[in-house]
Amino acid sequence: MSGIGPAERSAAPAERSAAPAEGSDKPAEGSSVPAEPEISAPEDVAPTEREVTAEQLSLGRRLRQPRTIISLVVPLVLVALMVRVALDVKLSDLVDGISRANPLLLLAAFGIYYLGFPLRGLRWVLILRGTGFKVRVRDATEIIFLSWLVNCLVPAKLGDVYRAYLLKINSPVSLSRTFGTVFIERILDLFAISILGLAAGFVSFRTGLPPAIQVVFGLGVAVIIVLAIGLLTMRNFGRRILLVLPVPHRVVEYYDRFEEGVFGAIGLRHLPPLIVVTGLIWTTEALRLYLVVLALNFTDVHLGPSGAFFVALIASLLTAVPLTPAGLGVVEAGVLGVLTVAYGIGRIQATTIALVDRAISVLSIIILGSIAYAISSKRRGLGIEVAETRPHPETTTSA
Repeated sequence: MSGIGPAERSAAPAERSAAPAEGSDKPAEGSSVPAEPEISAPEDVAPTEREVTAEQLSLGRRLRQPRTIISLVVPLVLVALMVRVALDVKLSDLVDGISRANPLLLLAAFGIYYLGFPLRGLRWVLILRGTGFKVRVRDATEIIFLSWLVNCLVPAKLGDVYRAYLLKINSPVSLSRTFGTVFIERILDLFAISILGLAAGFVSFRTGLPPAIQVVFGLGVAVIIVLAIGLLTMRNFGRRILLVLPVPHRVVEYYDRFEEGVFGAIGLRHLPPLIVVTGLIWTTEALRLYLVVLALNFTDVHLGPSGAFFVALIASLLTAVPLTPAGLGVVEAGVLGVLTVAYGIGRIQATTIALVDRAISVLSIIILGSIAYAISSKRRGLGIEVAETRPHPETTTSA
């Protein structure tokens, strides 16, 4: 593999010109690699190969926008009101519970959570390899970590857009295909959350399902069915539907690359390792919460590994709600509801567990991710090592 940086990309115009469908990604002559991207949702319904400018993707500018500030402040205020007014939990109660926690177990929870990032990087590498590109796990992990920082700071899951953008400005990988790999990764996560959540729930509630949990189970089954139907429809009829609709041929080309990103790694050879790695990823999420509960050592709290799996997966599912950054406010309310209603845990203990767990999964990302963002070369488009595992028309160089 060889490093691909700005110099190499500018020195090989033939590689760009050989890909007419990629034309809208081609920077103008004399332009420099964007120094600091701002995150913004794509304007088109389908993923496009249009030029994404540094002005559009400046993280600092995005954080100064009123709607971003509101999306951060309002959920924090609502969480504070819910804890102090609705649950009548005092700050002194939280401090007392946290002060008695086992620091080694909290450190273990932190470590097991961050072990999930190289696993996510490995999974993305496997998906990209299925579409024809070989990327190092270290580079994939760094890009994913930066995208999680964005998801913790801005709403609408724009970190996924940012991830695709970072890979695009650092390599010759198609933007549409990259969107497809991110999309199928999210689909795998939803399948895993639903299936593992149902299994953990059945184990955790062997004596009978509370009515509220029966509703959750129904939603889990519905998610699995809808995802399966959606993937089958996309695979068998997606392109046919577009050909019937009055859309430009260019849109069909974008869709073809997007579909290859979605289904390139879904096969008999690629799928088994993806399933194993995805299972390990969500095991780290559950173990983090389980270790937090052990660290706090509340004598009247007996969650167990299956309960930790169930609650952690419910929390992860709620983060998919794109209204606030990292599901802020939504996740805390959901976790508190499950802990108090389904498991009968006291409001003070449940609140302490939820806030400590979220401090590890969100606050630490904001702190460490900001440091990584400041020193990372990926946001400046300085290139990563990428090798093709099979030729693609839009990345084939001409003599």
